[in-house]
Amino acid sequence: MKALVAVKRVVDYNVKVRVKADGSDVDIENVKMSMNPFDEIAVEEAVRLKEAGKVSEIVAVSLGGKKSEDTLRTALAMGADRALHIETDEKLEPLTVAKLLKAVADKEQPHILLLGKQAIDDDAGQTAQMLAALMNAAQGMFASKVELTEQEAVVTREIDGGLETVALTLPAVIGVDLRLNEPRFVKLPNIMAAKKKTLEKTSPADLGVAVVSHLNVVRVAEPKARQTGVKVANAAELVDKLKNEAKVI
Repeated sequence: MKALVAVKRVVDYNVKVRVKADGSDVDIENVKMSMNPFDEIAVEEAVRLKEAGKVSEIVAVSLGGKKSEDTLRTALAMGADRALHIETDEKLEPLTVAKLLKAVADKEQPHILLLGKQAIDDDAGQTAQMLAALMNAAQGMFASKVELTEQEAVVTREIDGGLETVALTLPAVIGVDLRLNEPRFVKLPNIMAAKKKTLEKTSPADLGVAVVSHLNVVRVAEPKARQTGVKVANAAELVDKLKNEAKVI
């Protein structure tokens, strides 16, 4: 059974993001970058499934500029068997990413596709669902537990009302959530061994996918500073402030 895992290079989650002076985008010059945390969980789950004998091969794929290779090497060090880099400097929207991943899936024929539920840079949370739709495959989003059999994936997913368990016919697309696992610490010998693993390169043109922009960013701005709170003496005063000052009721 083959697992395909998508990973994305994003600003490290510990970094305070800054907006460019002209408001055109987020400033990533000289900023620490790392693998999207949700994608890291996806890689860890694939490795655990392989260690359990459920998966025989893990293929990591990333889309982006040359530096995305670093993210793929991290995935290889974690336990992926080989990697595919779809190299492009174009800004990719979720639909284009889904189309590119489908093209890879058509070639690789994986049984299970693991993606983070969202990327922490754009917070779109759309790619996994779009990929499942394009593949006409079963999907299990917000997964907090994954169990594999020869014919299906049993996914426990987090919903507003609690937990829901769904059985997905393979091939299936799974979007992982934070509570699925805790990624392992990558040891130095594994990092060195990852340099010898196969990292293949391709491009959107090679996969027959046109990179088309459907969105136009007008302006990026810092959120407004939060105002200092005030104490009220009683419920009546609270209601009065909500009605006459905040005007929310």
